[in-house]
Amino acid sequence: MPNIKVLDMAGNAVSDIELSDAVFGVKPSKAAMHTMVVNYLANQRQGTQSTLTRTEVRGGGRKPWRQKGTGHARQGSIRAPQWTHGGIALGPKPRSYRFTVNKKVKRLAMKSALSTKVLDNNLIVIDSIALADYKTKDMVAMLSAVGAAGSKALIVMPEADAKVIKSTANIPGVKTALVNTINVYDILSYDKFVVAKAAVEKIQEVYA
Repeated sequence: MPNIKVLDMAGNAVSDIELSDAVFGVKPSKAAMHTMVVNYLANQRQGTQSTLTRTEVRGGGRKPWRQKGTGHARQGSIRAPQWTHGGIALGPKPRSYRFTVNKKVKRLAMKSALSTKVLDNNLIVIDSIALADYKTKDMVAMLSAVGAAGSKALIVMPEADAKVIKSTANIPGVKTALVNTINVYDILSYDKFVVAKAAVEKIQEVYA
């Protein structure tokens, strides 16, 4: 089983934690992770784009000229797609881009993403993430102490803490998340995975 050091907010090693092989030690599946990233991005799409067809564009009710004898190509409406200001042929209409992914693939993708962080030495476990006051400076100091300064970092907590969330909100490239809201896209998007020890235990409880 992977075994890594648990740090405090000052960057000092206070203990070790044994990670579950079933969660943090699997062979990463690129296919499963790719599927979940595509799924996440597709589900974020609003799908509200819309173009007007020839039946929806204003005007064009009258035939512009008679069928024969003018020397022009025959035309039925000045709002046909080939005309300027005409309708759009085969244009996008509002639709949902959502699709579902098999549960087994979801679990494999999550385990693969977590295992990737361990393999790349980008998993940082903190004994406890808590602040006495709303201080961005304290969060910057913590990230610097644990070796996550200057990198995109995802901070994962076991439960919501307003002081931590608000103190982190205006640090560029840093995002906070709860253990029950993390997803494969975010884990892979951020360089450092900074997670509270209690959150690690919850992750292992769910995915082991």
